[in-house]
Amino acid sequence: MSTVSPRTGALADIRIIDLTQMLAGPFGTMMLADHGADVVKVEAPAGDMTRLSGPYRQDDSERVLGGYFQSICRNKKSVCLDLKTPQGVAALKALIVDADAVVENFRAGVLEKLGLGYEVLREINQKLVYGALRGFGDARTGASPYSDWPAFDVVAQAMGGIMGVTGPDTDTPTKVGPGVGDTIPGMMLAFGVLAAIHHARRTGQGQFVDVAMTDAVLAISERIVWQHSVLGQVPRPEGNHHPFLCPFGMYPARDGFITIAAQQDSYFGVLCQKLGCAELPADPRFGSYALRSENRHVLIGLLSAQTARFTKAELKQMLGGRIPFGAVQDIAEIEADPHFAAREMIVEVEQPGSTPIRIAGVPIKMTETPGRVRHRAPLLGEHTEQELRHAGLSEAAIAEILALRAEPA
Repeated sequence: MSTVSPRTGALADIRIIDLTQMLAGPFGTMMLADHGADVVKVEAPAGDMTRLSGPYRQDDSERVLGGYFQSICRNKKSVCLDLKTPQGVAALKALIVDADAVVENFRAGVLEKLGLGYEVLREINQKLVYGALRGFGDARTGASPYSDWPAFDVVAQAMGGIMGVTGPDTDTPTKVGPGVGDTIPGMMLAFGVLAAIHHARRTGQGQFVDVAMTDAVLAISERIVWQHSVLGQVPRPEGNHHPFLCPFGMYPARDGFITIAAQQDSYFGVLCQKLGCAELPADPRFGSYALRSENRHVLIGLLSAQTARFTKAELKQMLGGRIPFGAVQDIAEIEADPHFAAREMIVEVEQPGSTPIRIAGVPIKMTETPGRVRHRAPLLGEHTEQELRHAGLSEAAIAEILALRAEPA
């Protein structure tokens, strides 16, 4: 069993019933849990699909919590219910009675078929916020022609526009490495749910909160919209540089790569002086912000020849703190960087069957109500009895639900 410290944080008075799975929805509810919300993850008897996907350490003798699940389900509780049974449906409705929000990311219509749609649940709790995250949204807020289509991260990245401006050259769209087609919608869902809870507490009125993964990706790709409208452009991938700021991008080092954002005159002068090419600001091709943009491909080549002479460490010593600069770091370098230690951005959690593992920390820092990783992800159904008692179910009803879970499929 995990040692669960008392809930603290800015959201310690909020209770969330979490029906999400995979990455997008759980990432949003993780953010709420990190800041103290009481997040009760309701799982089917087989558990969230990510429970089964690992990965696990080789010496893990139990294999009950994989790294993926640990990372995005920390700070949550787990209740195991079969929502295809009357007992499971009744138990979920009981959990909803005093909840601030229920959050799900099933395909449209799934919970309606189980008798657990928004219109049913709001009759149980008028102040309930119902958060839904789907690939293309819900018809309640705008019926997409793709509303029945399934979607994952790569689909949202492709259709929302971010892949269309990411890649090594104009002809090669490239997926962004981390699952931003999942995590960004998850963040927006967390924000939407909090905004709706604020409204519900002020007015007594709950509501339906709808986030489409594709919409969220387009929203953070906002530049392509106004470039097309204002400039008549259809933006394409620009490699590792900016379409109109220069120098603003990635440059080679002797042992890897660095990034520089020195498009302003003052920064550009410092950069050239430190790299040993102090003549460049006086060059008529690069003498102003606009000229550097116009001649950016030539300037990128000249600066790359200079940066390639030095190691990342040497460039950090020369440029760090003087201009916007950062080395391209892998996770081994990140773990050795004192910044991330000072910011508590890599934390340890208990790992049943092995020694503690490291996961990403909480990026939103607060002075009075700091969020934190309080405990590991829950075992499947670890809090079922506790939470069903909290919801007012009788011991007989709880025993029946536990028996149903124990029955073979």
